[in-house]
Amino acid sequence: MHFYNHGAQFARRRDGDTIALRSPILEEFRTNRTRKWELCDIYGHIVEFSGDQHGSRFIQQKIETASSEEKQIIFDEIVPDNTLQLVQDVFGNYVIQKLFEHGTQVHKTLLANAIEPHIAQLSVQMYACRVVQKAIEYILPEQQIAIVKELEPHVLKCVKDANGNHVVQKLIERVPADRLSFISAFKGSVFELSTHPYGCRVLQRCFEHLGEEQTRPLMDELHKYIINLMQDQFGNYVVQYVLEYGKQHDRALVISKLRGQMLHMSRHKFASNVCEKALLTADAESRRALILEVMTSKQDGVSPIATMMKDQYANYVLQRAVSVADQEQKRELISKIKPQLVSMRRYSSAYSKHLLSIERLLTQAGESLS
Repeated sequence: MHFYNHGAQFARRRDGDTIALRSPILEEFRTNRTRKWELCDIYGHIVEFSGDQHGSRFIQQKIETASSEEKQIIFDEIVPDNTLQLVQDVFGNYVIQKLFEHGTQVHKTLLANAIEPHIAQLSVQMYACRVVQKAIEYILPEQQIAIVKELEPHVLKCVKDANGNHVVQKLIERVPADRLSFISAFKGSVFELSTHPYGCRVLQRCFEHLGEEQTRPLMDELHKYIINLMQDQFGNYVVQYVLEYGKQHDRALVISKLRGQMLHMSRHKFASNVCEKALLTADAESRRALILEVMTSKQDGVSPIATMMKDQYANYVLQRAVSVADQEQKRELISKIKPQLVSMRRYSSAYSKHLLSIERLLTQAGESLS
């Protein structure tokens, strides 16, 4: 990427590529700290300064308090010929963001026009994706919708991209739900998105910001895979989101899938987080049922409590059960845990860390019951 500098000197590298050196004015700006610099001192060099670490910071600060004439001069040097260059630049992108924040509505519209045809590529670029997100916040609704349409054929690629997913999230947060035409592309891909490090975030934003008409097909699809998603390193966050913020019907469906599975799931690295969330968010009746399951010995006489106390994940679920149980179940839990605690203390030092936490919790619980 080349800077188009007035008066810049150029040097030729060994490989034959031409690289731009700093112009004399930028060189002086970087070295002369005593001079009080103003925007008018760098006119004709705005693009070069925008691509320089110190020059970019200077322009960013000046834009915030610049007069309309000063903003116009900055704008005219950048748009349209140098927009795409600076949007993708490590330092230049911040100047473009400032123009979206502090420019006139005409500036914002023309900037958006310059980047709109390239939205798909810019959304997955490390620096440009920040500009696209900023643009979404400051442009007019019809331009937001134009970005949605431009991105629509590429939305799944963007969702799975480290940079692009942030652009999709921003659109879901900022654009009226009925104009987000790309949401239909998620149907049939809910499991794939839920188990993806970025897709799981986008799906949660959908549930957070969209209406029932758009989310119901996604939620119904999600319910088919709840047991698998609980055990996934990313899917478990989507299930937890449903438990915390979902409609009562959806929360009840998730909890119904946990019934009969509490011991198994509480011993799983990721599903144990879902078990804790279920205990926290369940209605009183469902919570009692989940805790009763934990307290009831299996047909072979093995106590789930003893197993959970020894387990590196399940012990946290047990502690959560003690902390959220009603008075009656809390007493019963404590009465079942205490003998196990004595026995385990006598025969093993392997679980000392778990047991210390449980002992501490029992002491607190005992005090609240007395």
